[in-house]
Amino acid sequence: MIDHIRQVESNLKEIFSKLEVESAIDRMAERINLELSESNPIILCTVIGGIVPTGMLLPRLNFPLELDYIHATRYRGETSGGHLHWLKRPEIDLKNRTVLIIDDILDEGLTLEAIIDYCKGEEAKETLTAVLIEKNLVIKAGVKKANFTGLVAPDKYLVGCGMDYKGYFRNLENISAVEIK
Repeated sequence: MIDHIRQVESNLKEIFSKLEVESAIDRMAERINLELSESNPIILCTVIGGIVPTGMLLPRLNFPLELDYIHATRYRGETSGGHLHWLKRPEIDLKNRTVLIIDDILDEGLTLEAIIDYCKGEEAKETLTAVLIEKNLVIKAGVKKANFTGLVAPDKYLVGCGMDYKGYFRNLENISAVEIK
């Protein structure tokens, strides 16, 4: 497996540099600060991919907030999604609260929609979304764009800043495209 990962690594093509990612996070934080500073929100990190964007955004948010996480996945180490698996739901009561879901990427939007539906079912007052990357593709019917988006990317398989290929490359500081074979 490691030989395959090294081969993939040698063919990565940078899409966004570390500086472009950090600038995007700064812009997202500015908008979030303006829109949520008076709402006492719950920040809901989507695990695993949302850990890096959440960790980058939190120190830039200058208002009181609570943090929790949710873990729902369709990928389970694969490169294409399947049935949604719920691994962890939030501990904080979402009822009558503003919830900001932070994730790494919005492509088909199926997992994010399921998390939004979960928050609505828990009677959140308002559910907003923030994604580091929104793919430039036709999003499935009924799936909305994110409320806060860092960067718009081409429809390629992306890694870095939380996004992975078979569990690898989440730790890259830039965002790169990988050719899947």
